Amino acid sequence: MCGITGWISYDRNLATERPTLEAMTETMACRGPDAAGIWLDTHAAFGHRRLAVIDLDGGKQPMAVERDGRTLLVTTYSGEVYNYRELRTELEGLGHTFRTQSDTEVVLHAYLEWGEAFTERLNGMYAFALWDPRTEELLLVRDRMGIKPLYYQPTPHGVLFGSEPKAINAHPEVRPAVDAEGLAELITFTKTPGHGVFKGMHEVRPGHTVRVTRDGLTTRCYWALQAREHTDDLDTTVGRIRGLLDDIVARQLIADVPLCTLLSGGLDSSAITALSAGELAAQGSGPVRSFAVDFTGYTENFTPDDLRGTPDGPYARALAEHVASDHHDIVLDTAALMDPAHRAAVLAARDMPNGFGDGDTSLYLLFKAVREQSTVALSGESADEIFGGYRWFHDPEAVHADTFPWIAAGVSGRFSGGNAVREALLDRGLLKRLDLKGYEDRRYREALAEVPYLDGDAGLQRRMREVSYLHLTRFVQILLDRKDRASMAVGLEVRVPFCDHRLVEYVFNTPWSMKTFDGREKSLLRAAVRDVLPASVADRVKSPYPSTQDPGYNEALRSELRGVAADRNAPVQPLLDSAVAKEVTADGAKGDIRPGAELILGLDAWLRTTGTSLEL
Repeated sequence: MCGITGWISYDRNLATERPTLEAMTETMACRGPDAAGIWLDTHAAFGHRRLAVIDLDGGKQPMAVERDGRTLLVTTYSGEVYNYRELRTELEGLGHTFRTQSDTEVVLHAYLEWGEAFTERLNGMYAFALWDPRTEELLLVRDRMGIKPLYYQPTPHGVLFGSEPKAINAHPEVRPAVDAEGLAELITFTKTPGHGVFKGMHEVRPGHTVRVTRDGLTTRCYWALQAREHTDDLDTTVGRIRGLLDDIVARQLIADVPLCTLLSGGLDSSAITALSAGELAAQGSGPVRSFAVDFTGYTENFTPDDLRGTPDGPYARALAEHVASDHHDIVLDTAALMDPAHRAAVLAARDMPNGFGDGDTSLYLLFKAVREQSTVALSGESADEIFGGYRWFHDPEAVHADTFPWIAAGVSGRFSGGNAVREALLDRGLLKRLDLKGYEDRRYREALAEVPYLDGDAGLQRRMREVSYLHLTRFVQILLDRKDRASMAVGLEVRVPFCDHRLVEYVFNTPWSMKTFDGREKSLLRAAVRDVLPASVADRVKSPYPSTQDPGYNEALRSELRGVAADRNAPVQPLLDSAVAKEVTADGAKGDIRPGAELILGLDAWLRTTGTSLEL
């Protein structure tokens, strides 16, 4: 994986702007620790930081295709195209010649052969820019599911772009600011496609391209979920899902660097680990290496709640023993989670304080440990969104609520380990101006208006198609963005097999009654992979990513919040409800403050360190 950035300007000579491109590119160093590259032309400037995964020697970037001394096309590219070998063979049959073994060069030639329609041929996770010097046009491309991020900011005479907002914000003419809508997007548990949070900034929407010319910007959707009739019976459906998973995992195990899996002991990660173990054994290159995160004393002192009924450790070890993986537990304590350096690294990776509190810090530390032994990891992300794994998929009250089901289930606080609401410590006047409920409602109505239906969709089937669509286009974006930022902060490439668009399309159109044929969550996935799992893992109830239960963590937050609340110069003061902060930090105060305290402390650190201004 890599970090990309660039600048298109039709009113100046960018060939003289190397210092600016170097500054923008340097912000992506964590995403690409292996190499850096700059390409400059009159109206286009590209920067690239490389994490070498395929064709370690030949895949350097930015990469160009030249013919007769003339540059035809240039790219700065991030991602993996898993079917690049098949595409290369097809292109060679059409007369194309290649000088490297990289998927990057295949993408360049695919565009030269098929134009913008080449996006429909790509299978993978990617975000890249293509510059055609002949027409002086830029094309920004993002993968179908939005696994890899790509931001852009129009300027009066062109555009700035980057893998992360920090690359754009490093431009000397950009003054990062967040207005009321951006702050609402940041605080609420939504992820609006295309919204960049920062004023004037946008994300390329998943499955979209953005073309930049002298006349301006135009966007095009090349992929979206479509409603199609599902005609397969149950056995055929289960077999089709297993066949797809076998093919997907085999493709995503291709790498020229050490590779591993992330193993929680849940159904999703266990399936990926078991299938990877089988494929590697068939290749004669096993065992698979697996990693899990744990907390000091977590298993021994675990207390069940309505999201997490069991600790991960015993199940992860059971699966590891079952497939004979080379397994490693990364055990963290409260001191590591509260370490200012670790939290600062997470904030820098995320660009904004809208995360999962200690869940982000522990994920970062897990990835940091994994990176010491592997460069690529396979993860079980998005299986819950595809197969209906979350508990609120099966809660009639949440399903039929007139809002996003996860918001109706009140999970924004509980995902970060607490039960309080994230906005609990925000100023009442600020909350009134932001109107978070109204913001969520507008975004919910926009999402519903996009949902594709079949003529026969009615009742529960119609509503569950909506619920599935909301998760596959909104909720999963929250998790994919989190995983990308935490992994790329340490130069680790995380692949997400369940996000293969073929699997997503197929299961999206499978009737809800079939997805729950045995009366449980993720019935189809469980049936498709049961033969490679121990019974304890195959039958385990969904448990989200773990969060520390150490009461000392809550108290450490309380102590830090007390200091910020007492600091009149703290930049977060205008956003803070001082009376509530004083109440929850008073001597002897009890109760859960985690989601609210983590948000306030994150906002304070963000405003202190990034130079971002609030325009409310």
